[in-house]
Amino acid sequence: MTKPAFIQCRALTKAYPKGDSTITPLHELDLDVDAGDFLALMGPSGSGKTTLLNLLAGIDRPTGGTLTIGGIDISTLSRSRLADWRSRSVGYIFQLYNLVPVLTAYENVELPLLLQRLTRRDRHAKVSTALELVNIADRHDHFPRQLSGGQEQRVAIARAIVSDPAMIVADEPTGDLDGESAAAIMQLLSGLNRELGKTLIMVTHDARCASYARRTLHLDKGRLVERDAAAHVEARP
Repeated sequence: MTKPAFIQCRALTKAYPKGDSTITPLHELDLDVDAGDFLALMGPSGSGKTTLLNLLAGIDRPTGGTLTIGGIDISTLSRSRLADWRSRSVGYIFQLYNLVPVLTAYENVELPLLLQRLTRRDRHAKVSTALELVNIADRHDHFPRQLSGGQEQRVAIARAIVSDPAMIVADEPTGDLDGESAAAIMQLLSGLNRELGKTLIMVTHDARCASYARRTLHLDKGRLVERDAAAHVEARP
């Protein structure tokens, strides 16, 4: 018997009103992602990539269809249960890091653990491990303003993995970095997928970043499109 996919989207739809009309950034999307996959999502601005990412992360809710992750239909969870699921199951990496400027690197990474029932010693062990994994432990007492962009993103990645989530989602994780820093971050993300088995979903506009993924899917106007059609879409001015 075939094992069901870790992520199952069925007719997944997101719509919201805007004035007298309805905007539908995601329309009846079907998608399967196996555990341990590394999926890159590409497409023009407004194609629904970030909308899909936010639904997968439990940050937003669909208006139609079902979304099952690890056997749990998260589209049916209450707000409190969804928040609990998100804190345990998902790590989110933002393009612009979203670090708290008045907290040190260590304190930024520790933040997600404050939502869990852990002792201070347990939190310290998890934060230290996460900082070591992303090679930023020597900057643990630095504030974001004292770090380079690449170092800030490493801290953001450590924060995303500190609770040992099964899934990591990343929204343009290299979009604000120079080429050398971007390559280093992509090697780090690839290692988390390959060596730790993390399921990784990444939105990117950069084909070089997408090449690190195991597979790449293209969206346009809220729908998955064939690769040849996607190449035409991305070539449009």
